[in-house]
Amino acid sequence: MLIDFDRWLLLAVNGSESLYLDGVVQTLTNAVTWIPLYIALFYLVVKNNATMSKILFIVGCAALCYLFAGAVDDGIVKPLVARWRPTHDPVIGWHVDVVNGYRGGRYGFFSAHASNTFSIAIFFSFLVRSRLLAVALVMWSLINCWTRLYLGVHFPGDILCGLLWGGVVGTLVYYFYRRMEHRFSGSSKFVSMHYTATGYQKSDIDVVVTVLVMLLLYALFRACFMIMV
Repeated sequence: MLIDFDRWLLLAVNGSESLYLDGVVQTLTNAVTWIPLYIALFYLVVKNNATMSKILFIVGCAALCYLFAGAVDDGIVKPLVARWRPTHDPVIGWHVDVVNGYRGGRYGFFSAHASNTFSIAIFFSFLVRSRLLAVALVMWSLINCWTRLYLGVHFPGDILCGLLWGGVVGTLVYYFYRRMEHRFSGSSKFVSMHYTATGYQKSDIDVVVTVLVMLLLYALFRACFMIMV
């Protein structure tokens, strides 16, 4: 059965014997850790759009991604489906390796971490049209997914469905943006080594990617201090 396979796969990838890796994952799964990344994406939007109305529209679209990806999950799907998180699963719950007693809420289908982050990754990938940014943001989303498996608070099936829903939301919100974009400014194609096809300066994209790399390094170094405390 798929449910049995999901349980087996979760136990195969969940947890470790490393206190250091526990610390890394705890940092990476914390939403506060990624605030600088969101600020960097906001900087990218502000720097590369001329009017306040368009900037606010793009920010609003990003907020829609979070609203439809996360709120639909937490407010509708999880209560309706009512699938136990691995840490609360009556079959394998006490076999799941938990970190510092963290077990999450009762229900885990589907993963809001997966849907939220992937919807943002897909939306900005379409918006900016930079392969570097797209790869960086997708990797960021997948890292968040991995932390949820490591902590044992989601089954792989929860993650997969969260990614699918996030991809759908990010794509639909982008096409909504495209339909409405002409009301804020005329769209134009850019042909330059320094800009993407949608007019985003590549040096500004480098800023976002650099911030993401620095946050990953921060998680690695912070885990060292968590062990020593």
